[in-house]
Amino acid sequence: MNHPIIPIAVQGASRERKRQAPKGRRVDPQALAEVQRLLGAESRQPDLLIEHLHKIQDVYKCLSAAHLAALAQEMKLAQTEVYEVATFYHHFDVVKEGEEAPAALTVRVCDGLSCEMAGARELLDRLPTILGREVRVIGSPCIGRCEQAPAVLVGQHPVPHANVESIAARVAAGETTHVPEGFIDYDAYRAAGGYALLRECVEGRRDAEAVIATMESSGLRGLGGAGFPAGRKWRIVRAEAGPRLMAVNIDEGEPGTFKDRHYLERDPHRFIEGALIAAWVVGVETIFIYLRDEYHGCRAMLEKELDKLRADPSMAGMPKLVLRRGAGAYICGEESAMIESIEGKRGMPRLRPPYVAQVGLFGLPTLEHNFETLHWVRDILEKGADWFSSHGRNGRKGLRSFSVSGRVKEPGVKLAPAGITVQELIDEYCGGMQDGHQFYGYLPGGASGGILPASMNEIPLDFDTLQQYGCFIGSAAVVVLSNQDTAVSAARNTMRFFKHESCGQCTPCRVGTAKALALIEQDRWDIALLDELSHVMRDASICGLGQAAPNPVDCVVQYFPHELSK
Repeated sequence: MNHPIIPIAVQGASRERKRQAPKGRRVDPQALAEVQRLLGAESRQPDLLIEHLHKIQDVYKCLSAAHLAALAQEMKLAQTEVYEVATFYHHFDVVKEGEEAPAALTVRVCDGLSCEMAGARELLDRLPTILGREVRVIGSPCIGRCEQAPAVLVGQHPVPHANVESIAARVAAGETTHVPEGFIDYDAYRAAGGYALLRECVEGRRDAEAVIATMESSGLRGLGGAGFPAGRKWRIVRAEAGPRLMAVNIDEGEPGTFKDRHYLERDPHRFIEGALIAAWVVGVETIFIYLRDEYHGCRAMLEKELDKLRADPSMAGMPKLVLRRGAGAYICGEESAMIESIEGKRGMPRLRPPYVAQVGLFGLPTLEHNFETLHWVRDILEKGADWFSSHGRNGRKGLRSFSVSGRVKEPGVKLAPAGITVQELIDEYCGGMQDGHQFYGYLPGGASGGILPASMNEIPLDFDTLQQYGCFIGSAAVVVLSNQDTAVSAARNTMRFFKHESCGQCTPCRVGTAKALALIEQDRWDIALLDELSHVMRDASICGLGQAAPNPVDCVVQYFPHELSK
């Protein structure tokens, strides 16, 4: 069995990448001293590999062969293991011997669908010449700011509604980091009644069974895509023998999704209190919070707020809170953050995160939640199950946070009744379509949720309402297309994303996404071959990426055949 530090995506990395892995090299004393200085007194336990790689990348702006070898020795890992993890993640720049290090400053231009429609391609074409050789300009998968399209990161500083001038000004000013402002901090949250509900639970004024019953009655489901009932998750994991763990996924790498960042930048303690209440109910010892690397400002803010929480004597005895940093990979959510809990324990095979909440496949019972699910816990318990379930349209119940981007006048996170239609969402919550644009189509669930025409604008947007049309709502990322766009272009954009993000572990996904992209980039599509490829990818891919990647293509064939007959 591979060492458990290596995320499953890397365990099955492509053969080409493994052939390129360097042989063990002698450790350079200077590089070793630099690594030791960076790590200081921190633990060298294997699950911290990604965290320690970040330390080197942040300081030296790349990962040299010498530093990788030194880190491997310091952490008592094989050099191949360190190399494979480092080369898998997009935000690590591995520099082999004799290669030139990248520019010290990187400008990442989001090339996701919403940003592409807003002019990202022009930025990618113009910026290298304008910014010069001292700045590296690269396209980047969705950075979670679709409502600010085109969105750009100058270093780690987000530039909303970017243009050449605003980016150049940011570079010239050396503004490469940013921390959110105006959010509800720990003191303000406590002053407004925050954590009082948690104290009621911990002090025995609330009954765990009653809390679970309220959550079940509310109808709250997982809001990261799977939609498993939250209360039932709590009951299942609570019934398992301890120790128990929790993983909070704030990766939201699905193109079109940005709701978690929206709430995190404004009210971070609401989800933390929700997580601590869930931990109390279930009996969780450690909470792992996995945050995507693109949210640098949120991470800096969250680290400070968690320190305030830990320092409060009244919060003594709460579970351990561990914040882990992603490194720019779509499919490696919270699983790599949780290796600390399984290192040296039951040694069970590791599968992808969506499965852990139900059956604890990491070897320990694990409660897995998306950020937004925990965001609603306090409101539901304070206001009652009926308050949450009283919302809804078209026979559906509850509230949903829709991440809306694309050709609407007012994109953003829209808190709306579950079951609302896309037409209602556009008209009532988004100010209608942009001037000069007519509603043409929409992606109801991000890149993998399929594409539907405007004529199908009365379908309730909720769990279990879109499957019959070959779509799903996922994390409720709605991208709106106009008559100035095409579904074909949207499908090409999403398939480029899937090809880029395929981990390479299974052939149907690794080869299938590449083959599908090549086929749909042709002027005339081979419909029969695409259909065959779709079935193979759905039946044989081992995770949701390969299984869902054909959705946009299949929808173009079914709902937009007129685009293919031109």
